[in-house]
Amino acid sequence: MSILINTPAIGQTRDRELLKDSSTFLYKETEQGPLHAHVFSQENHHQGQDKTLIIFLHGGFWDMPASTQFATQCMHFAARNCVCIAAEYRIQSRHQTGPVEAIEDAQSLIISAKKNHHLLGINPNKIVLVGAAGGAFLALHAAMAKDVMKEDEIDARPHALVLLSALVDTTPGTDFASRFSSPTAAKSLSPSKMIRRKLPPMLFLHGKNDPITPLAPVISFRRWMKWKGNRIEVIDYDGAEHRFFNFNFSHRHHDLTLQAIENFLQAQKLMPDYESHDYCCHRK
Repeated sequence: MSILINTPAIGQTRDRELLKDSSTFLYKETEQGPLHAHVFSQENHHQGQDKTLIIFLHGGFWDMPASTQFATQCMHFAARNCVCIAAEYRIQSRHQTGPVEAIEDAQSLIISAKKNHHLLGINPNKIVLVGAAGGAFLALHAAMAKDVMKEDEIDARPHALVLLSALVDTTPGTDFASRFSSPTAAKSLSPSKMIRRKLPPMLFLHGKNDPITPLAPVISFRRWMKWKGNRIEVIDYDGAEHRFFNFNFSHRHHDLTLQAIENFLQAQKLMPDYESHDYCCHRK
């Protein structure tokens, strides 16, 4: 029985329109309510089992629903023979939860996708996480945590990450430390404290003028990651602020970041090699 069961799209008119070409499946029941994944793929998604899966984790710092934030990116990469998921996870405004529950949900979705790879038409060894802000924090946890979730010998580790306007430091004294249950939790769950060897390749796309998640912690994160021998690239964008990559904020930066992601995935042999374009402002 296929998990790709068409169900009514959630949200208001805009969200329904953005999700109209997706299929939706329930990937998790929680005490606070159900969680869905919205799947974008070409109609021939059952033909072959070697497609890359790209899971998009929206921003909002675990507070507001925004599962359609990456709908245009999902459409773009589905047209390039990938399978894409716009993910829901628990948030404070709807479920009265915080970052810990969101971490669990993101990893549950990865495991669900791996278990159902035949139905999705994907290669379970080709899973990419794309996250924005707090969603990038969730993606980093799946890649970096030593105690990542595992079920039936299937773990939640992805094979590559793309992080936009990423939150990499939640240690005490930073702006988002108060979202955690204690200073100790904020520190232990900070990606900046989880750096080690043999992590998946990562691409960071960041605005140089981001006042919410400034660029400086990402540059420091890159330095320590490289010192541990990891593959990491940071592309920064002149004049760009926190939401620079969103389609409804800047068409130009939306398209530039799409091409940057394409080039990164091609370099990792995770998607076919399409025509390359000049896509970045500064490569680090």
